[in-house]
Amino acid sequence: MAESAPVIITCAVTGGIHTPTMSPALPVTPEEIIADSLGAVEAGAAILHLHARNPDDGRPEQNVEAFMRFLPRLKQSTDAVINLTTGGSPHMALEERVGPAAKLHPELASLNMGSMNFGLFPLVEKYPQFKHEWERTHLEATRDVVFRNTFKDIEYILSTGYENGTRFEFECYDISHLYNLAHFVERGLVKPPFFVQSVFGILGGIGTHPEDVAHMKRTADRLFGKDYRWSVLGAGSSQLRIAAQAAAMGGNVRVGLEDSLWAGRGRQAESSAEQVTLVRKVIEGLGLRIATPDEARSLLELKGGTDVAF
Repeated sequence: MAESAPVIITCAVTGGIHTPTMSPALPVTPEEIIADSLGAVEAGAAILHLHARNPDDGRPEQNVEAFMRFLPRLKQSTDAVINLTTGGSPHMALEERVGPAAKLHPELASLNMGSMNFGLFPLVEKYPQFKHEWERTHLEATRDVVFRNTFKDIEYILSTGYENGTRFEFECYDISHLYNLAHFVERGLVKPPFFVQSVFGILGGIGTHPEDVAHMKRTADRLFGKDYRWSVLGAGSSQLRIAAQAAAMGGNVRVGLEDSLWAGRGRQAESSAEQVTLVRKVIEGLGLRIATPDEARSLLELKGGTDVAF
């Protein structure tokens, strides 16, 4: 039998969901983001999915200057694929969200494939006090916000990225998002291979039941056939369980402190690298092997790290 394709591990080290109060391990400063990223690569991550933070209070930031505090040093220190967010946070305008990827021309950028309710407000009840007042406001505001990703927005991000040779991690939080992607494929605005990141466990999106995972995979198979690479991320405590199911089904995985703060029942992760190590053990325990950064580039047909603008 032909050898299975190696499993791509993506690591998302900080994101725009969790706040500094929730974990002392959450990277905030450029130095912390660099250290957590390099640790994740050493543990086996081939792709780094990156957000930026205000180094003083940990607030999500989405400007070129914030990313340039750590991107050049990461590029000098690792050959991992750099993936920049165009999601930012639900509270940011489209132009703000897409700005860093538009100017810095990464190999890969994330792209949310539909508008949705994006409920983080239940997290407020878990923390009686916050280090910074913006944290409570940031979370509570999602009770009455729609994370906007209209067809016009998506088309704008696609055209902006493809002009620079950037390809996309298509973040699909529900079945409808797969159909939205299929719409852009039919119009010829997206070319294979498609890197589909199925997201499970965000309030407002699909759940975390094994049947939800299987349903996502079946639908993507029917819509895209052999033209896509499937990856999953499970939010919170579902991270490793969903990763294990997807890896057994031939998928790729994403872990990191953006998506979950945990490294086992009741135990917070000390770093994203710890989560990468755990999921790597799962993958290798299934008789599979992890992809190197260059193998990930080949599988996703990326342009290479020498053609970015940082």
